[in-house]
Amino acid sequence: MQGLHFCANLKWLFTELPFEQRFAAAAQAGFEAVEFGLPYDYEADFLLQQLKENGLRQILINTPIGPADSVMRSGSACQPQSSEFFRNGMREALRYAAALDCPFIHLQAGILPPGVNEREALQQFISNIKWSLELAVEQGVCLLLEPINLRDIPGFFLHDFHLAANIIEQFNSPHLRLMFDIYHCQISHGDISHNLLRYLPLTGHIQVADAPYRSEPGSGELNWDFIFKLLRQQDYQGWIGCEYKPLTNTAESLSGGWSGLGSGK
Repeated sequence: MQGLHFCANLKWLFTELPFEQRFAAAAQAGFEAVEFGLPYDYEADFLLQQLKENGLRQILINTPIGPADSVMRSGSACQPQSSEFFRNGMREALRYAAALDCPFIHLQAGILPPGVNEREALQQFISNIKWSLELAVEQGVCLLLEPINLRDIPGFFLHDFHLAANIIEQFNSPHLRLMFDIYHCQISHGDISHNLLRYLPLTGHIQVADAPYRSEPGSGELNWDFIFKLLRQQDYQGWIGCEYKPLTNTAESLSGGWSGLGSGK
């Protein structure tokens, strides 16, 4: 779609292929950039090689998470007992971002842990953002806050777009922005067009998936022609991450022409 820039999320797209083959598949599909949350199972040099060989840019990574059976499985920034884990993880994320020339790091809030109330979690979250932001400014990267709906991740602390925007406004830094995931906003709040217009000035990155099943745009209840037209009218120049579960396979999910990629181009 003219005027909009889409990047492939390699956790969600091309999953019919081994991870290391997804870079070439993304380039062949017409993507110029990729994102994926957790690069830490691979050496940064290996990932950089995949990017260079396929003419791709790395746009986004996440801060590390803990084991799948731990309270840190969706991040740890709001958890007072996980402060050391979070700070070590942020340093690692910054190291990867520097190696991959990646402009955005998603600072994952995490699940509200047992025995911690929302006020305490917010204080810890703010403290960790402040500490991380000093390092991000020094390195020249941007931190993103992403509200995630409670249906997909029960107990996730940062599920409210309005709270995320309020935090970002308080810091008033170009190095702290909103990750506006349209699917999460639809599940949590609805009223997509109004919320996009309201929070686009605070937004550093957008992600797309249709509701209610988190599948490709055009497969669900949202009016994507209207949404993409709105973004063009607002002259949105940032990246749009394709973070969805294809109903069949990735090539077919791109063939409808909504992205300007695939056979519908």
